Amino acid sequence: MTIEPSADNTLFEDTFSFRSNGTGDYLFVGNTNSRNTRRALLRFDVAGAVPLGATVTAVTLRMRMSRTRGGTETLTLHRVLADWGEGASDASGPEGAGTRAAMGDATWVHRFFDTQAWDTPGGDFETAPSGGTAVGGTGSDTWASAEAMVADVQSWLDAPEGNFGWLLKGNEDARQTAKRFDSREHSNGASRPQLTIDFTVPG
Repeated sequence: MTIEPSADNTLFEDTFSFRSNGTGDYLFVGNTNSRNTRRALLRFDVAGAVPLGATVTAVTLRMRMSRTRGGTETLTLHRVLADWGEGASDASGPEGAGTRAAMGDATWVHRFFDTQAWDTPGGDFETAPSGGTAVGGTGSDTWASAEAMVADVQSWLDAPEGNFGWLLKGNEDARQTAKRFDSREHSNGASRPQLTIDFTVPG
């Protein structure tokens, strides 16, 4: 079963950190040249696609990276620990600076702008990564199946109320490491993020 995200967004760190890009074409990960950090959020409706009671055996995530000025960096997936929103914000141009958050958007400070905050600015997520891959030049990148990724997806199937998705994190220790990925709103359907889930069903 291959599915696209049910929601995605970018957390933009800046002076006020009230920026977002809920319905934009792109997601951003890593540091800008001024060392402002970007982190992407993705959530997949696993329970709406996979039969209840199934056993997840493997998962892979594919995303298309469409712009960067940096070199090869390892980007990691982290399980998000709190619910978050995708509002109507839509940045213009290359979208790298985001735009003013709309009501219900996730921002660097907020899970839902501007009423509910993260416990920690930049998102609440597991420190240990669930998976990772090296991302260099533009093109399609795949996060290969890992035990923790399988466990995350299985838990989202078994307990959908705890499905807050993954946070995608890049190199935040250097300048100009940012990567731009095509989002679920991208006009080219083939460029949108895709989660492929292998599973077995009882009987």
